[in-house]
Amino acid sequence: MNGIPGAPGRFRNWLSLIGLIIALGGFFAFLLLFAIDLFAHHGNPYMGLLAYVVAPGFMFLGLFLILLGGWLHRRYLRARTAEARPAITIDLSRARDRKILGVVVVSAVLFLMLTSIGSYQTYSYTESVQFCGQTCHTPMKPEFVAYQHSPHAKIDCVECHVGHGAGAYVKAKLNGVHQLIGVITDAYNRPIKTPIKNLRPAQDTCEQCHWPSRYVGHLDRTYQHYLADETNTVFAVRLSLNVGGGDPAFGESGGIHWHMNLGNKVEYIATDEQRQVIPWVRFTDAKGKVTEYKTAEFKDDTSKHQVRRMDCLDCHNRPAHHYLPPNEAVDVAISTGKIDASIPWVKSNVVAALIAPYPTEPEALRKISDSLKTKYPTNPKIDSAIKATQAIFKQNIFPEMKADWRAYPNNIGHKEWAGCFRCHDGNHKSTDARSIPSSSCNSCHTILAQGNGEKLNQLNAEGHAFFHIDAVNEDFSCNNCHTGAFPKE
Repeated sequence: MNGIPGAPGRFRNWLSLIGLIIALGGFFAFLLLFAIDLFAHHGNPYMGLLAYVVAPGFMFLGLFLILLGGWLHRRYLRARTAEARPAITIDLSRARDRKILGVVVVSAVLFLMLTSIGSYQTYSYTESVQFCGQTCHTPMKPEFVAYQHSPHAKIDCVECHVGHGAGAYVKAKLNGVHQLIGVITDAYNRPIKTPIKNLRPAQDTCEQCHWPSRYVGHLDRTYQHYLADETNTVFAVRLSLNVGGGDPAFGESGGIHWHMNLGNKVEYIATDEQRQVIPWVRFTDAKGKVTEYKTAEFKDDTSKHQVRRMDCLDCHNRPAHHYLPPNEAVDVAISTGKIDASIPWVKSNVVAALIAPYPTEPEALRKISDSLKTKYPTNPKIDSAIKATQAIFKQNIFPEMKADWRAYPNNIGHKEWAGCFRCHDGNHKSTDARSIPSSSCNSCHTILAQGNGEKLNQLNAEGHAFFHIDAVNEDFSCNNCHTGAFPKE
């Protein structure tokens, strides 16, 4: 038996034989990965890279080596006389040939076993959070770091980002290849655009753990803030959040979670990619009565727009990738003692250091240190403050990807972004001139106490009027002034 069985003479060479083994291994890996991907409990877009790019790549490499070996061997044969042409010959009557054949067979079996084990281990790795967050390091670094500090840090990325069904399967494969090409060619968005168009619906993700029928009721929360003045004055707000519930069978249907009332349907049209401008809302109650609300400026035919049904992610739109605004992050650092509030003007100076423009993270960390050391050359407490400020920067601001709180609106609340007031602004009117209720400060939360010192002991179950630092003020939207850093001028 000479070379590759049944092959023309020019393919009877070691290079073609090696190519054959590689091609068979690639084909075997493809079949195994395809089967794993097909029968897995959920799809994996990165699996498409292995099954439809890497494994076929080895197959084509093997075929290339077969052809290359044939071409080289053909040239070699032309240069030799017929009598002098060597041939790969296997004679099983010879002990030496039987040993060689045994080694080849055992090696082939081991190769296929290692291929199957390696393919499965590679598949398992593509399911991991480390693969999603660290393989494509630069584009995914902001999402990965934010995820590690989120309430969902123990949930695998694929649980939310990969869908079920044939359509989602095909999209996942194409998206995986598209991402690979983007990383290789350095052609990806900075920052990555949101919301993700092909993200699985909340019913397939959030509601696998969270129960939409659950009645939550009221939650007591205290938010500790520090003013940007010389003494970093404390200003706390204690709220009773009226989360309520969405199913009247388990409690009163009302509060913030009324929007997820299982008997009602809320739909809307957004005219921008980030769904921050919502000029049209349609509400269908449990009896089927339909009411449409729209702003005076919206005169388009609704058929020209995508009508989206409201779900969890329309408010909880940053459940695992939230970038804290500098003001909020510094408040947390001061309240936990990482930054000493006794340092004069430390709140404003740290925020200013965080929001200065930096081209790269290493330069930012260096300049943050230099800036704060210049302002406090003799204060022994500044070193720990510098370390805390640098940690805030590394966790929330990513200059290489242009990713921070400004790039990604957070629709929980209404402080830095419109959030609730995208619809509850009093400007959405029905045909009979009714408007979507404009929320006052005590509609979704009751202000139990606010301020500092003894003022925080003056609890009022019915709710205080909101006291904005130095005056009562309820007739405004917070995000008109608040930017996450210093107020708009």
